Amino acid sequence: MEDIVHLLPDSIANQIAAGEVVQRPASVVKELLENSIDAGATDIRLVIKDAGKTHIQVIDNGKGMSVTDARMSFERHATSKIQKAEDLFKIRTMGFRGEALASIAAVAQVEMKTKRQQDELGTQLHAEASEIKKQEPTATKDGTSICVKNLFYNVPARRNFLKSNPVELRHITDEFIRVALANAEIGMTMLNNDLEMYQLDGGKLSKRIVQLFGKNYQQQLIPCQEETPHVKIEGYLGKPEFSKKTRGEQFFFVNGRYIKNHYLNHAVTTAYQGLLKEDYHPFYVLFIEMDPLHVDINVHPTKTEVKFDDDRMLYGVISSAVRQALGSFNVTPSLDFDTDVNFEQFTSPDRPRPATTSAQDSNYAQFKNIDKREKAKNWEALYDFAKREDIIPDEQLEREAPTFNPNPQENTLTFSSKINENESPEMGPSKIYRLHHQYLIRQVKSGMTIIDERAAFERILFERYETRLGSQSRASQSTLFPQQLSLNPSDYSLVMEIKSEIQQLGFEFEEMGQHMIVIQGVPAELSNCNEKEVFEELLEQYKYNQKELGLSQKDNICRALAKRTASIKCKNMSDQEAEQLIEQLFACKQPNYTPDGTPTYKLISLDKIKSWFSS
Repeated sequence: MEDIVHLLPDSIANQIAAGEVVQRPASVVKELLENSIDAGATDIRLVIKDAGKTHIQVIDNGKGMSVTDARMSFERHATSKIQKAEDLFKIRTMGFRGEALASIAAVAQVEMKTKRQQDELGTQLHAEASEIKKQEPTATKDGTSICVKNLFYNVPARRNFLKSNPVELRHITDEFIRVALANAEIGMTMLNNDLEMYQLDGGKLSKRIVQLFGKNYQQQLIPCQEETPHVKIEGYLGKPEFSKKTRGEQFFFVNGRYIKNHYLNHAVTTAYQGLLKEDYHPFYVLFIEMDPLHVDINVHPTKTEVKFDDDRMLYGVISSAVRQALGSFNVTPSLDFDTDVNFEQFTSPDRPRPATTSAQDSNYAQFKNIDKREKAKNWEALYDFAKREDIIPDEQLEREAPTFNPNPQENTLTFSSKINENESPEMGPSKIYRLHHQYLIRQVKSGMTIIDERAAFERILFERYETRLGSQSRASQSTLFPQQLSLNPSDYSLVMEIKSEIQQLGFEFEEMGQHMIVIQGVPAELSNCNEKEVFEELLEQYKYNQKELGLSQKDNICRALAKRTASIKCKNMSDQEAEQLIEQLFACKQPNYTPDGTPTYKLISLDKIKSWFSS
């Protein structure tokens, strides 16, 4: 019987390794940028074409490589960062496995130019499908330039699994932002299809955050710092009012390396408890410095997942640091010690507070020289607040309160009954009741219907926007004063990607300057609203849908705008407008649910109501 176990050829083994290291163009960008940082570069340039599928180039001014090092860097497990096994437990560099270039060269065409400062000539090297095709001397600048072309050209199945260009570009941008945040002192540039997306000067972390995310972040940054004998935490938090629906702006770095950790993220969000709107997430960039002996970063090929030997201690330190930072900048709600919480519910909200007295006069002075008859006369004032809250109207109190009669025979109560009223031959339309400006209650033959105003309006708007996109018609309301909106490069490219759909739905805007637009019109449903705030919320909802639901572009933008418009307009909806929702809702193709599956109304039968009161 023949032997069946054999060694794989190097080309196949490298392709298997590439499947772990190189998952998409963004993986290549991450590995090349980290190599440049380890090389001591102070200026890095990233050039992307066709979302990295055809061209990725990273140019740095680092220390470069010799002729031998350039050749060895394409071998598997070749690294300059580990000499012995003990080094694995004190890693502070980025790439250390020595598989990056070998894996990239297995699935792409790679050209490298590198030169050390002390050398007169550099080295040019071509690799393709794990083979070195050419290596020769060349004149080049100090540092290294690596160009990766036609990614997955020899693995068509892998190339077919790549997403659309906008999606792949977004992944590349995310990797670039993470590396840029972790290395604020390094100047970095990113070009996409010959257009500059980022031009970042080296400097402080706060400056880097503003360069990456926009000038409006200047208003929301809160410094966060904590140091213990075992760990050091520093970075910036975002104010609660600037929180967003998407999760993309939360960054943890351990010893300069970006990580993903839901447990530590929970420590931050717990510290924000009570300050955020539901399903909103704060911005934060936090750096954790600790002894590498207490961190295991070699648990995942992408090195974004790490293990800590004492994660509970780290959880407590992070939560404490965040709480302290929020409290230091008066972000957390403060207690009002002037109010007696035991009696606050019985007093009117607009009732003036007594003037503060000195310590000498505060010895029960307010209780002295008070006529007992005056105290007894004003006891009814305790109920003024309850009367004004429409809990019990004054007329109803006067009408329903029984009067005391000293003669028990004359002290009788009479209750009205339908049996004493004339029965009308035809029952008119049932009245609609509005509950807390959130729900509509209407009587039906089998019981009653409770309609969620916001959910109903969302369904109505979604189908309206779908029709508008299909018919190419617009319903726009021009703004009285056009508003400028500054976007970060990632959001700006997203707006340009969906520009035609946004304009069909009623938004009118023009590009002005770099990464800035001027809003000149909004959909008719959003008149008298803050145009800038609406546009920003539309983008956040669109990004959230895109990340969590994976919808088509048209379906996504219709859902996003319908949800944001409904939440804004329902806050100020009049009773008449609310009642009109019922007819508009049941004229929809699918009135039962919102686009994301939330019920728009509930039917409660008479039998169900009777069961609540039956003994």
